[in-house]
Amino acid sequence: MTENWAAGPTLSQAQDLQNQILEQRQEISLTSVQGSAGGGAVKVSMQADGTVVGVAIDADVVSSDEVTMLEDLVTAAFRDALKECGNAQAAVIARLNALTRSDQGG
Repeated sequence: MTENWAAGPTLSQAQDLQNQILEQRQEISLTSVQGSAGGGAVKVSMQADGTVVGVAIDADVVSSDEVTMLEDLVTAAFRDALKECGNAQAAVIARLNALTRSDQGG
């Protein structure tokens, strides 16, 4: 009987943690980030879960003989945006860890 009672709060805590994780994932998917390259000539907008929302390219950098440079700038902007996704995710996880520790009394 005592074992079942002890498992009750643990299951409840696990369900609370699972709910918090789901809420944090939703927050991550709603967080917008932007990466850029070439001094802002190429910008990539994403949600922090990695979903690409858009790409903006300054018309001044588009030239038929500079396609390779443009491709490099787009690649760099995506990398920058992905880094921002990681930063946003880390911030949410840090808040979740802080909540978990405070719930555990630490």
